[in-house]
Amino acid sequence: MRKVILFILVNIATFLFALAQGQAYQFFSNNGKKIDLKDVLKMTQKSDITFFGELHNNSLAHWLQLQILKEMTADDPNLVLAAEFFERDDQLNIDEWFADKMTEKNFETEAKLWNNYKTDYRPLMRFAKENQLKFIASNVPRKYASLASRSGISSLDSLSSEAKPYLAALPFEIDMAMPGYVAMKDMMHGGPMNTDFMVQAQALKDATMAESLFTSISEGYKILHINGSYHSKDGEGILWYLKKKFPELKILNIHTVTQDQLDSLNPDYKKSGEIILVLPSDSHESY
Repeated sequence: MRKVILFILVNIATFLFALAQGQAYQFFSNNGKKIDLKDVLKMTQKSDITFFGELHNNSLAHWLQLQILKEMTADDPNLVLAAEFFERDDQLNIDEWFADKMTEKNFETEAKLWNNYKTDYRPLMRFAKENQLKFIASNVPRKYASLASRSGISSLDSLSSEAKPYLAALPFEIDMAMPGYVAMKDMMHGGPMNTDFMVQAQALKDATMAESLFTSISEGYKILHINGSYHSKDGEGILWYLKKKFPELKILNIHTVTQDQLDSLNPDYKKSGEIILVLPSDSHESY
């Protein structure tokens, strides 16, 4: 507990120091224009679903997620929060904790927590619980993604009927020519793993996270989804699967990057999302 408290204090001190030194972050539109957080919030009001493509270990990004979550909830108390950082097979644990059927301590003992959960994600979950928001654990269990990366997507066909509800309905389409997947293959070229299988595992995650949102979208709920930036970069990944199912869906994609300076946006990032969040290259990392 002392380590967690110390970490939080260091995190706060780092953020306050950044503010004292100058700007801690900057949002840009995809035409390179600087915009404020209030402008981002106005854009979320016009969207059916907002994606926050994060850098998993950047604490400042997680603080901004919490601010956006708070404001979106104030605008719509029925907001649904969904995220990659919990897998589908933890949904029951989350539901029981939110319903006070188990303590937070027991929840954190039983659930599969990322190593920075307590410092970076716990505030989001506590806010969601306190405000009675529905939370969707959208990610595929890692053991099935691992199986796909080793043996290909066809290996999932032999899973039991109990296992299959935890992943996207089989079979699902995979566009191996999607630029993000091609770049992923190129990056792994020459490595020991089968690159096609690795892309298939990535697609399994994307398709599962998208499918996890289908019911709430159909029921008309506004959603904030938190995921690693690569899963929504350039409108691909999760968004590609959502657009196939709901072509008229209004999506706002926030993509996070780091730069040495915040005065202007690197042109290479402009197509990454409708909004690009730029953080300092030396901003605090939780691991």
